[in-house]
Amino acid sequence: MLLLGVTELGINLPSLVAYLVNFILLLGILGFFAYKPLMRMLDERTERIRESLEAADRAREEAASAQEAIQEQIDEARREGQRIMDQTREAAERFRTEEMDKARQEAEAFVERAKADIARERDTALQEVRASFGDLAITAAERVIRSSLDRTAHESLINQVLEEGESLRRG
Repeated sequence: MLLLGVTELGINLPSLVAYLVNFILLLGILGFFAYKPLMRMLDERTERIRESLEAADRAREEAASAQEAIQEQIDEARREGQRIMDQTREAAERFRTEEMDKARQEAEAFVERAKADIARERDTALQEVRASFGDLAITAAERVIRSSLDRTAHESLINQVLEEGESLRRG
């Protein structure tokens, strides 16, 4: 009766069995020739993706490490630049101090030379004044006495008077 009910539904049992056998065979063939290679290919693709993700993680870590190294180099370069700037400032300060000392020494030497020149000019002028004064004094004395005196005696007398006058000024 079950068989009669299936036929009344329009299902042919021998065809159904043939279709079922064909389906199982097709499923076996597809499983063997298509499913396994397809699954292998999907597994390989999954593996490549996993390796790519691991490589990306490694690259990210290497990039972070490289970034840290670059930052360290930048910091080192800044420190080096600061050290060079400090050395430059120190060198400039030393140079400025040396130049100031040199200028001060040159100024002192110039002042000393000027003092020596002034003293030499003063001495020369004093000698000229003495010589002129001596001649003038002798001439005045000759006129006063109206006689010719011994010139050498007078010059020694005048030099003695001038030296006494100088020693009084200094003392």
